[in-house]
Amino acid sequence: MLLDATEDERELSPDRAWWLRVPAVLVSPRPVFFALRDDDPDDVAARSEPVLLLVLLAGIAAVLATPTAGALMDKPDYDAVLVAVWAFVAGGIYGAVGYVLFGFALWFGARLLGSLGDFRRERQIVGFALAPLALSLLVLLPVRLALYGGDTFRAGGPDEGTGETALLVAQLVFAAWSAALLAVGVKVVHGWSWLRSLAAIAAGAALLGAVVGVFATV
Repeated sequence: MLLDATEDERELSPDRAWWLRVPAVLVSPRPVFFALRDDDPDDVAARSEPVLLLVLLAGIAAVLATPTAGALMDKPDYDAVLVAVWAFVAGGIYGAVGYVLFGFALWFGARLLGSLGDFRRERQIVGFALAPLALSLLVLLPVRLALYGGDTFRAGGPDEGTGETALLVAQLVFAAWSAALLAVGVKVVHGWSWLRSLAAIAAGAALLGAVVGVFATV
């Protein structure tokens, strides 16, 4: 366990403690999510930058996995620098929107199941659950670039086939890991059973699906 509730940990500043919890949530998530129960204003404020980093990295990982990213350098005005700028801007927007939407959906589902927690805490559960997706950017993007170079951002070429399928499966594994962390987070923060926690997530997912369906028909 990376961050036990010891005397040494309690001597850490809230900012340092929450930065240490970013890697800790990957290997020992329960104490990290349990710490989200703390409503001290200094502790709550200290979470904002770690959550922002996780949301940004997860958003970039998500946009780089889209077909749009896979064909960016087919455009004559795109080079490596512009691709990096596009990934940062699009990933930031994608991550922020997803963070708010998934946070609201989780808040809605938790309220249906009897939670009295606020929207901020549910968003922060989502934020720390995104840690595996954020990690996927740091792990998979260097592998893609090492294997395929600029072809990573071009349609066709050697990056399509078995290697691309394997990388896609790896991306899905990271996404599943994030989903599992979300379930752990809801269970730990609310102190619920697995059934109640999964029901809250399912209710939120149903709301999100309904909203997406409405916009898809507009």
